[in-house]
Amino acid sequence: MAPAVLVENLKKSYGDVAAVKEVSFTIEPGEIFGLLGPNGAGKTTTIRCLCTLMTPDAGRLELNGVSVVDDPRRARQLLGYIAQEVAIDKVLTGRELLELQAAIYHLPKGMAKPRIEQMLDLLEIADIADKKSGTYSGGQKKRLDLAAGLLHQPAVLVLDEPTVGLDIESRTAVWKFLQQLRQEGTTILLTSHYLEEVDMLANRVAIIDAGQVISSGTPAALKAEVGGDRITLRIREFTPDDEADRAQSLLSALPVVQDVIVNSAQGNSLNLVVDKNADALTAVQAALKAAGLPTFGISQSQPSLDDVYLAATGRTLMDAEMAAVGKRDVKKEKKQSMR
Repeated sequence: MAPAVLVENLKKSYGDVAAVKEVSFTIEPGEIFGLLGPNGAGKTTTIRCLCTLMTPDAGRLELNGVSVVDDPRRARQLLGYIAQEVAIDKVLTGRELLELQAAIYHLPKGMAKPRIEQMLDLLEIADIADKKSGTYSGGQKKRLDLAAGLLHQPAVLVLDEPTVGLDIESRTAVWKFLQQLRQEGTTILLTSHYLEEVDMLANRVAIIDAGQVISSGTPAALKAEVGGDRITLRIREFTPDDEADRAQSLLSALPVVQDVIVNSAQGNSLNLVVDKNADALTAVQAALKAAGLPTFGISQSQPSLDDVYLAATGRTLMDAEMAAVGKRDVKKEKKQSMR
């Protein structure tokens, strides 16, 4: 049986910039699959190629065995795509927008009307369906966008940052709805940089950085691979390089410590992998005190997907986000200075 989604050796460049470098993954029918990574990692380019909105430079892309490149018209019939930016006409009412969407997909009138009512009820926007969508809140607009993408009952639903900018109540409502779709057999591919969103929803995850898949598997397996608990430590608010190196050498020698990563992007904080069920926190604090090193802050936690990202790249997802923002700001300044 063909996978619901197949992405194999996908490549896409913009001029000299390689946005996606041989990305590969498969999604089985009825799975929620998460693409996790910072802005600029290649997530959106990957799904735009998959959704026939961009032509890949190379690679094999299939939906239920249908080639996205060779038979894009048929592939679109299997696909529901909801972009990061809400795509609704503010002048139309919610019901009118869904009627337009039904016409675009050539749904027979006898099928379209009950389907529209079903989607309005499922997404809990029936009470505002006859109001202009421009008056909707952010969460209501996102629900209407979901309704439009699901109206033709696609086999595969692709969501690009489905809850970005939403309040926690609206995010929770979207999560609940996606879980319901999965139970009904819909295959879902979502991109996100919200760690807790992917961790909670996804059956499997691929973490993308700089256009490449750096890790993939179930959230539980990925977290188990990096092992142990985590201790995050700051010697000082902004630790000098020599003290960070000294602390790294000192703590790496402790029996309860498996690994120490110095995170330069966060003022040379130290991220320790330590044995579970051991009093590692006490051992670390005692070693620092004996060496005459202060402790500005220290905490212990179980591994997260951010720890998986940190182990693979040497920086947290937040660090990567900040770096991407910094690059965009530099480019903007250069453009302005050339005017």
